[in-house]
Amino acid sequence: MEKQFVIIGLGRFGSSVCQELHALGHEILAMDLTEERVDAMSEFATHTVRANGTDERDLKALGVRNFEHAIVAFGEDLQASVLCTLMLKEMGVPNVWVKARDKQHQLILEKVGADRVIQPEKEMGIRVAHLLDSDKIVDYIELSKDYSIIELIASSQMSGKTLKQLDIRAKYGCIVLAIKRFEDVNIAPLPDDEVVKGDILITMGHRKDLRRFEEKGL
Repeated sequence: MEKQFVIIGLGRFGSSVCQELHALGHEILAMDLTEERVDAMSEFATHTVRANGTDERDLKALGVRNFEHAIVAFGEDLQASVLCTLMLKEMGVPNVWVKARDKQHQLILEKVGADRVIQPEKEMGIRVAHLLDSDKIVDYIELSKDYSIIELIASSQMSGKTLKQLDIRAKYGCIVLAIKRFEDVNIAPLPDDEVVKGDILITMGHRKDLRRFEEKGL
């Protein structure tokens, strides 16, 4: 279903979000103070405009209050992102996602009403660290401080056994959400579904349980 997004700030982060949302078929209003950045996004947005995201008159004139989703992407400027977030929430924008530069910035944004705060560098750093930590991990997604989803490569000792035989949930407290085999993805696999060496097990659980499964179960 097509959604409407306003993206305020078209640096590396904002432009990347803009291009991907465009590829997914959504309607986008993209704005930035820099003309070159606005021009660069003209083919990836429904409308592009040179405007000030911290100027309430500009935001109102562009009808930002009518959008369901807003992304405030200029996280380097703490004061500007806080002010923009506050104005968007006061205008009644239901979902405001904001880029933050650090934890303190995040806490301030949450206080003024940001619906979600993103620290791209921190999140990518955590993800890369986990990939470097183990050659068994294909991908890593942090759900919270304690819970994660990881993609693990099934070993030869698991090959030919069903999920029921492996009993991963009882032994390690982890849930196998899906099994990926080449281009095929088995969503919500059944207890009698078999695991083959090289399968990707998309697994969710507490970080300690996932670590135990990775070290002893694979």
